[in-house]
Amino acid sequence: MKFSLPALTLTGVLALGALTACDGNFRRTVDLGGQSTTATEPSTATTESGTTTTPATDTGAGTATPTPATFDNGRARTESEANTVQVVKEQQNGLVFISVTESSANSEEAQLRQRLQQQFGIPDTGAQPSQGTGSGFFVNKQGDIITNNHVVEGASEITIKLHDQKEYKAKVIARAPDFDLALIRAENVPAASIQPIPLGDSDQLDVGLKAIAMGAPFGLDFSVSEGIISNLERTVPVGQPTGNRQPVYQKVIQTDAAINPGNSGGPLLNSAGQVIGVNTQILTGGIGQSAGVGFAIPVNTVKRLLPQLQSGKTEVIQPPTLGIQFTDLSGLPEDFRTQNKLPDTGALLQRVYPNSPASRANLQAGTNAVPLGAGNAGEQISTNGDIITAIDGQPVTEGEDLRRAVIGKAIGDKITLSLTRGGQTRQVTVELQAFDFPQQTQQ
Repeated sequence: MKFSLPALTLTGVLALGALTACDGNFRRTVDLGGQSTTATEPSTATTESGTTTTPATDTGAGTATPTPATFDNGRARTESEANTVQVVKEQQNGLVFISVTESSANSEEAQLRQRLQQQFGIPDTGAQPSQGTGSGFFVNKQGDIITNNHVVEGASEITIKLHDQKEYKAKVIARAPDFDLALIRAENVPAASIQPIPLGDSDQLDVGLKAIAMGAPFGLDFSVSEGIISNLERTVPVGQPTGNRQPVYQKVIQTDAAINPGNSGGPLLNSAGQVIGVNTQILTGGIGQSAGVGFAIPVNTVKRLLPQLQSGKTEVIQPPTLGIQFTDLSGLPEDFRTQNKLPDTGALLQRVYPNSPASRANLQAGTNAVPLGAGNAGEQISTNGDIITAIDGQPVTEGEDLRRAVIGKAIGDKITLSLTRGGQTRQVTVELQAFDFPQQTQQ
């Protein structure tokens, strides 16, 4: 069962809060004098199996008494707490704090970051030069670091800080904006200081498992929060809109571990100390901070893109596309579909771009123009083109199904489309390629 946040729903949510990328751009970094600060609060940890209970001991008198709590140097620790402490100690040196700078507020890079700031509701401090913060983590001994694209996009200078408080320069190797991922490479970091965090398997997760978020909320570097995996079927728009592309709704990991501005790009870990996701967005209560609903990009997406990112063959990785423009039939009025003998669901082709993968596979767009009717401001659509009803055997119940399926593939992959047109059905194999649209399109 899918749990998506459609555009209309998000519009309603935004009236009360915001879906916000959790970077700390344009926030002053708190100078902690090189010291880490930790606030001690009551633990609300939850284990993989749910609530942790202390076994009872039968005294033989008909009354059960709790097993005495264990102590470590005078501090009581549950099994879950001990696990969290162990994970943090083992992986904290793999976390990095990222600072980015634009040399001029009028530069192209700074203007891009200002647009991102306005989109995500992050206040401008007026600082010159403009600065932003985020998080990341080492993925290999060569010093490669994974973070969010929105953390480093438009940056003219990148500085990373390790857990030992030493700072190094870094450069962008490649970005994947459609997945909000980027790979940066640290320079001149001693090999002994690089501790990669192992990558887990996000396909093996279950709702209720422990989730540990590491990062730099509000510039408070090397902070940790804990919660559980709240949902694995959630879809939210991932990536930044570009001139010819809109963010695609993709599956994410929802967690109630506290994620705040500055956590962007930091790892979400499981109880084994493995990365299961990359923290990217939060649903706020209108105050720009955690409301207990955070989202992370599944680590299997990172693993799939990592070879391309590390190769550096292209600075911006493009996902495969079909090269089409389509109408989502599920969004059309029911009476319109009935009058034009259209199915309830599917992707009705409005345009097939020349030299695109869809064009090479002989997909056909419609040629007529039918008014949608009253209340649609004279809008017309074509109704006699191919209708994509399934991709690789999976039904297309809404337009996002098609876009999500395609973006989840690699360039060169072949997909099978089920098509219907004029009462006739057929299947077509399409080899996916990157394609530059001449104007803004649907897919």
